[in-house]
Amino acid sequence: MANLKVMDQNGKDSGEVTLNDKVFGIEPNESVVFETIIRQRAGKRQGTSKVKNRSAVRGGGKKPWRQKGTGRARQGSIRSPQWRGGGTVFGPTPRSYAYTMPRKQRRLAIKSVLSQKMIDKDLIVLDKLAMSAPKTKDLVSMLNSLNVDGKVLIVSDDNNVQLSARNLAKVKAVPVNGLNVEDAVNYSKLILTQDAVKKIEEVLA
Repeated sequence: MANLKVMDQNGKDSGEVTLNDKVFGIEPNESVVFETIIRQRAGKRQGTSKVKNRSAVRGGGKKPWRQKGTGRARQGSIRSPQWRGGGTVFGPTPRSYAYTMPRKQRRLAIKSVLSQKMIDKDLIVLDKLAMSAPKTKDLVSMLNSLNVDGKVLIVSDDNNVQLSARNLAKVKAVPVNGLNVEDAVNYSKLILTQDAVKKIEEVLA
């Protein structure tokens, strides 16, 4: 079990939290993290590209010329793939690129990222994070108090926090159940509340 300093929203010490080694102290598995990110990105693809094959192109129902006797190559349709304006062979059609991964691998990936954040000292735990109203200025002030710069991922179930972060280019706020591998990797700093740590450990430990 590792201990990590807990801070309040003003950047002052507020005690310590004990983190479960099964979640925040494992040996990071980079290959599983990579595969998980590829899976997430595949699931986001639109998959709407489409071309017409020879049956979908308008026209071409009549044989252009008779089979024999003209000296020309035999043809059955002016919409065959070798013709200009003909159909496409093996072109893209609407499809889903999403695929699944075993639950153990998905959980190993997020635990690997959390453990790497712990190793790199890029993990910040707050005693609580609550805002009375969605104000970007207040969120920026809090981040300055914590001496946090660069890209920051905040994990909080407070809706006002999530709304306050929407107008900041390098800050993203997600609920606990919205924490994912790609975001955790793309953002250099990770801010969790003690409640978020507890919920994460309940699921992953």
